[in-house]
Amino acid sequence: MADSSNGKKVIEIDVRSDTVCPWCFVGKTNLDKAIEQSKDSFDFKVRWHPYFLNPSAPKEGVKKSDFFGQRFGAAQFDQMQSRMSQIFKGLGYDYDTAGLTGNSLDCHRLLTYAAKQGYEKQHALAGELFINYHVEGKYIGDKQVLLDAANKVGIEGAEELLNDPDKGVAEVNEELEKYSSRISGVPHFTINGKFEISGGQPPEVFQRAFKAAV
Repeated sequence: MADSSNGKKVIEIDVRSDTVCPWCFVGKTNLDKAIEQSKDSFDFKVRWHPYFLNPSAPKEGVKKSDFFGQRFGAAQFDQMQSRMSQIFKGLGYDYDTAGLTGNSLDCHRLLTYAAKQGYEKQHALAGELFINYHVEGKYIGDKQVLLDAANKVGIEGAEELLNDPDKGVAEVNEELEKYSSRISGVPHFTINGKFEISGGQPPEVFQRAFKAAV
């Protein structure tokens, strides 16, 4: 593990995630809290890697209630929505249940591309897309939504990427094979290549892993 120029230990975090996963939003929110509470002791490098919860989801948007109601059944879907609404409220957000869902390939193409411009920008983009989808009810298959998010965090060349549906797909597939082929769910975090954390764990779980990883 490297030291940064200021002498702090660097914590490297690899995150496997899917934008449409609400627990991934919870995990990122709690990870950010843990990083904020630990920044006096460590510097951080966070890298995001793709995972598909619903690889066969349609490219065109469909109502969340229709898609997940059909997949899980109306009763289970209602229970899931109620639980996630409570969890999001505890984090200070309102959980959107009325928007559209669909295939997240374009999100992953954009996130993988963003890493080339810096992991801080990639991390910021991941957060922006989570808010778009889970809180604001925006459809992450909408090119304009993705462009707006990219522009907000300073990603250059996003329009050219998104205008070509084949661009970046090979890179996403390489990332899937390298980082996500041996896991069965997300979010999944690897701390300094040593410690594995799964699910939307509270900040203190991450903080303990930071200390143990050095």
